[in-house]
Parts: sequence; C-alpha cells; structure tokens
Amino acid sequence: MSAIDDLPPLREVIKRHELRAKKSLGQNFLLDLNLTGRIARAGGPFDGVSVLEVGPGPGGLTRALIAQGARVVAIERDQRAIAALGEIAARYPDRLKVIAGDALAFDPRPHLTVPARVVANLPYNIATALLVQWLTAEPWPPWYDRLVLMFQREVALRITAAPGSKTYGRLSVLAGWRTRARILFDIAPSAFVPPPKVTSSVVELVPRGEPLACASGLLQRVTEAAFGQRRKMLRQSLRSLGGDPLELLSATGIAPTERAEDIPVEGFVALARALAAR
Repeated sequence: MSAIDDLPPLREVIKRHELRAKKSLGQNFLLDLNLTGRIARAGGPFDGVSVLEVGPGPGGLTRALIAQGARVVAIERDQRAIAALGEIAARYPDRLKVIAGDALAFDPRPHLTVPARVVANLPYNIATALLVQWLTAEPWPPWYDRLVLMFQREVALRITAAPGSKTYGRLSVLAGWRTRARILFDIAPSAFVPPPKVTSSVVELVPRGEPLACASGLLQRVTEAAFGQRRKMLRQSLRSLGGDPLELLSATGIAPTERAEDIPVEGFVALARALAAR
C-alpha cells in the first residue's frame, strides 16, 4: 500500500524520536500499512463515532483510523511516543486528541462522545486487565458499541473459547456473558517491530443489550475459584469461596462432580446468583 497521508514514514518517525520498542511497556509496533488499514476498516465505519485507541506508539494504527474518517482519542504512557503522536495531532487537530497516562487508571468517558468504540493494538502486558475492566463496566450496556482489539493469539482463543475446550476459562466466561466475541483475522510475528514470539489476532466484541443479570464482582469470584483449580471437581474448587460449595451447587442444579471447563456461561451466572443469595 502506498502512503495514506503526507506525514513522514513510520520508520523515520521511530528513528527520529528514538522509539525503540520497550518490552516493559508491552510494545511491538505494527508498521505494515496494509495491516493497519485492515484493522481500521474492521473497526469502521466511523460516521458519528468517537474512537478510543490505547497504546498507539508511533501512530501507525492512529493514522489508518484517521484515514478511514475516525475521530480518535489516544491514551499513551510512553513520553517518546507522545512527541511522535503530537505531530499527527498538529496535522489533524480536529481528528486526534492525545492524552498522556496509564490506560488502566484512565476513565475515557469524559473525552468521548456517544456512540464510542475502542480500536487498538493493545500493549500485551495490560491487554487482559483492560479487557476485564471493559467487560465488567457499569452500568450496562456500556459506553462503547464495539471493541476491535489485537491480542496474542492464545489470549484471543481464551476470549472466544466455548465450554469443553482446553482454552475455555475465566476470560471466556466474562466475554461470553456480556458480549458476542469472534476472531476476525491473525497477524504474523514478522509484521511487527520487533517481531514477537507469537502470532497475534484481532478480536471483535459486540456488547449484548441484555446479558443475564448478575453482579460482575461475584461472577469474577466464582470463575476465579472454579478455574483456579480447573482439574478438580467443583465441590472442591469452589471451597475457596467460603461456606459449603454443595449448597451453591444444589441451588443451581449443577452436579458436584462437574469441572469448570464444562460449565456454560449460564451455569456460572447461576452460581454467582446463588452466592449473592447466600
């Protein structure tokens, strides 16, 4: 793909700002314009939509989003990248707002208009924690209408896993409870600078309008207990919740001999409700 704007090439930006990717920040820069464009198109269309991007780095995806017509709020903690992103903001002052800060401690809602959307190549070291924040947001439906996010493929498989699979776990339950999640496409390690050791995947999560009612905190407690000892039967793994797990299981009709990986989302929601009642 040819240049998408009249700004300097990304490799030149990285060199000028000494933006060598830091492992401590979970950085792997995606420089392929075909791939950044593909991610941006997967997140669109952007008519009337405010977009949050987390960890934009030198701004490859940022520029692709702007080229697709998005208005972007970018949160970045690397001061070197802040300077590089400032050049994009100067070129598109009405299309990009750059905020310096930690995404895990950042409330994006005051900076976004509704409807809002998240499109991001998430830093690997905070990707799961951020997703859990967004999945457990209150009130529901949330402030975003869609999440289009890049993860390590093993994390993407956990997000989209079905009961009975080896990758089915706590993240699968939280994602399946409140969203419809699917993997859109994979990206090879060679597309990144520096190349990670694993394949990445772009995942789309669309919020359910009316998910099964339960307290997100209790659902997290139940799934943490159950999958914390996933090889054990629930009558044993749920002991960490306190009290008699057989009472919870009896109240939900789940056999004490079942294991976490075989329980559907509805079963975990029922357990969370029983825990609340107890």
